[in-house]
Amino acid sequence: MTSWQSTPESEAGSAPALGEVIAAFEARYPPSLAESWDAVGWVCGDPQTRVTRVLFAVDPTEEVAAEAAGLGAEVIITHHPLFLTPVHGVAALTPGGRLVHGLIEQGRALYVAHTNADRAHSGVSDALAEILGVVDTVALVRDDNDPTVGLGRIGRLADPVTLAEFAERVATALPATAQGVRAAGDPQVMIEKVAVCGGSGESLAGAAERAGADVFVTADAKHHRTLDHRAAGGCAIIDVAHWASEWPWLNIAAAHLREDLGNTVETVVSTHVTDPWSLHVPARPRS
Repeated sequence: MTSWQSTPESEAGSAPALGEVIAAFEARYPPSLAESWDAVGWVCGDPQTRVTRVLFAVDPTEEVAAEAAGLGAEVIITHHPLFLTPVHGVAALTPGGRLVHGLIEQGRALYVAHTNADRAHSGVSDALAEILGVVDTVALVRDDNDPTVGLGRIGRLADPVTLAEFAERVATALPATAQGVRAAGDPQVMIEKVAVCGGSGESLAGAAERAGADVFVTADAKHHRTLDHRAAGGCAIIDVAHWASEWPWLNIAAAHLREDLGNTVETVVSTHVTDPWSLHVPARPRS
């Protein structure tokens, strides 16, 4: 699961400033694409800091911060915000406050790209579709101002497979988690048109059905909504771990940033599994 891309000395040149690194990143994933309720952008960091290495992760946790310190990464870019709801202080009395204090003391920056990375081209759902072999994708719910971006993606498989076979593909393609992969639908139904949404995309199940999807792949599917969706004749649902559905984007974002900066920085994808679930016990038939 590790992705490490080194920068050859001959190509490195002078290390860019943090402000330049973030400007290059935001050109791909503009903060203006984020939902109004979201908390994206700078959390901490000095724009003048010289950057040689950037660590990408889904969640800003203490383990990820320690990994950045061990790697000598001056910047951490995460998908999930550290503070999604407003705060009025960052005293080291909470996990978030302690993390910010530690990063500042170490001179390390934290930057967040959340729903802007969901909506942008080469974003979270693009990465999920790509790793599952879904081609010819377009936005599932297009942005009114820009039809090239939006929430979710829908495309097709080059060769149709059964739901059971596709679920196996999903389980193989995504990083392993305790939850694994579960599906709602006839295991033998043929799957060709596939909709995906990384993260908690259950609200887009209706859009997937209206777009003609045979299956919708997302995370955090709820019992009653899935029952209602299927009872109404809706497409099959494949539910995966939230963290696993978003992890593939890290490699794409890391590669883009490295290329956009002319290989003057190294990019690393975190090896830490920050999915919160640590144990899964399969149900056993009663004897």
